[in-house]
Amino acid sequence: MQKFKYRRLIDLLLFLFIMTAAILLSMVLSGVNDDNNPFAMAVFILAVVLVARFTEGYGWGIAASLAGTFCVNYMFTYPFWAFDVTYPGYPLTVAVMLIVSILVSALTTQIKKQEQLRFEVEKEKMHANLLRAIAHDIRTPLAAILGAASALEKQDLASEDRRALAGAISRDARWLVRVTENLLSVTRFAGDSVALKKETEVLEEIVGSAILKYRQTEGSLPVETDAPEGILMIPMDATLIVQVLLNLFDNVSAHAVGATRIWLHIAKEPEHVRISVEDDGTGILPSRLMHILEDRAVSAQGDDRRHMGIGLSVCRSIIAAHGGELTAARSRHGGAAFHFTLPCKEE
Repeated sequence: MQKFKYRRLIDLLLFLFIMTAAILLSMVLSGVNDDNNPFAMAVFILAVVLVARFTEGYGWGIAASLAGTFCVNYMFTYPFWAFDVTYPGYPLTVAVMLIVSILVSALTTQIKKQEQLRFEVEKEKMHANLLRAIAHDIRTPLAAILGAASALEKQDLASEDRRALAGAISRDARWLVRVTENLLSVTRFAGDSVALKKETEVLEEIVGSAILKYRQTEGSLPVETDAPEGILMIPMDATLIVQVLLNLFDNVSAHAVGATRIWLHIAKEPEHVRISVEDDGTGILPSRLMHILEDRAVSAQGDDRRHMGIGLSVCRSIIAAHGGELTAARSRHGGAAFHFTLPCKEE
């Protein structure tokens, strides 16, 4: 209800602003032409089109057409400042403005419906990718935990074997904790409304936090950072950006065949910062390079190893919600590279 009232207020302000601008412009043109204003009709038709385009529904466009017809008749048609419905063409003027407002409103409504439908399709696709990625992540560690717990419960094992199984349970439990963190972060993003909690953060601190968490996982690779001098202040939802970085790091660990190291390059460019996560593995197959960002986090070589990512398509959506772009390419180090940009507030 509150949103509806706010939309109505915005539409009213747009209506008043556009119609006032049309009146003032027509007065200026009348002054230039000594009250003989052949442009008033065109100015108000344009005003009707703008009102119908930028407001909701048909009502404001129809109101603009009626108000425009009255203004043309009363203010800019002889006898001036007098209402006269007998001058030739008056019925045609009313009809044209009404038809224009209805047509533009109908077209605008149809376009908005198509945009909303496209948004819903993309949202459902993102939800499906998220659920598929999470289900894939949870299934394997749960099976391993159940198997190890069953062995501890039913078998008489040596202390060394018991420690090994307990370590495996602990390792897979930490894996599930990471998956849960991903899920909690992304479900907030992937709900009915995208509500980013942006705050101005020091980029180096966010990157450091992501690297520290990544190093705590089994099989993590060395990460080398390359950042420009100075402090980079970026408006962002820090939790989601950390999850994006972790996902890109984890993809290298799980899927970059032959990778021995990760490079994190940060470059300051006009109005934004470019962040690149690169490796020295075998890289992405050319057949997958164009579509890899549309999928969940699977191997660049096309296999389906266990991972714990939130999905590259979700990462791309998170970056897009921040006003940036995520792309995939070949790395300067020989493997795969994922680049994303974030608008930079100040340095």
